[in-house]
Amino acid sequence: MLMAALSGDEQRIIFSKLCNVLDPRAAVAFGSASSELRALTQAERQQLSADFEAATALGWKAGKGSCKELREAKAVGWHYAGLSFDHLALLGTLGSVLPALEELYLYEAAAGPDGVQRLAEKLGAGALPAVTLLELNGTHVGDAGASALATALDRGALPRLERLHLGGTAIGDAGLVALAPALRRLPALEGLGLSRNPLGDDGLAALVAPPPPAGAPPPAGAPPPATGVLTKLKQLYLGRTDITDAGCAALAAALNSGALPALECLFLMAVPASMAARSAVFAARAGIQSGIGVLHS
Repeated sequence: MLMAALSGDEQRIIFSKLCNVLDPRAAVAFGSASSELRALTQAERQQLSADFEAATALGWKAGKGSCKELREAKAVGWHYAGLSFDHLALLGTLGSVLPALEELYLYEAAAGPDGVQRLAEKLGAGALPAVTLLELNGTHVGDAGASALATALDRGALPRLERLHLGGTAIGDAGLVALAPALRRLPALEGLGLSRNPLGDDGLAALVAPPPPAGAPPPAGAPPPATGVLTKLKQLYLGRTDITDAGCAALAAALNSGALPALECLFLMAVPASMAARSAVFAARAGIQSGIGVLHS
């Protein structure tokens, strides 16, 4: 009787709310409750079935034998598993149905230059709610992917992120400039890895620059200004980037001004900056463990 009182649109809305790619049983049961519902939801049920099969295959590539195992996993990683553009897009949509996941690893070079961008575009508000570690290593992110990740963070994805490692992901200055404000608004960020990327002084300055002066109006449409400069960040990896003496000077000035107050480890190995410039960074804040390393050849 209750179902009969609902319009077709209302029934389809209920069906859509029940859809879970990793556990489609409730949606299938609801969509099959009557001949009318079966007719209304036929296309959606077929798509749900196809998505379930695709999610199952994606889980297999991560060593998970079933969607249930993937759904309940606390750590998941794809290590050179041959993921495609579509695989990464699907992974983004799964962000809303992986409530237990705490660590996500992606070591994947096969998905093309736009794969991570598509993944980030699919991460909705509140996606990956328990993830504290995201590691993309050797996976192409690029400036467009970094910008898409920034947008995802600003709409509320990865709200508990503590460690973000983006080693060898082709992020340049433009990408870090786009990503930096979103990183600075992450309340729990403790570790940031940016090694082996073609980023330099402009990107670093955007990351560690002081927040805008109190009372200064933000640009139209901009998210709220940062309330601090990476106040919980303990580890920062910048080795094998394109940082020069100018970038080191900006970092030293930021440290002197009180930015990054919790920083314990800073890695500046194999960058173009001179040894003197790098040493000045560590002299700006006593107690930071140094990874000065050798000059970039």
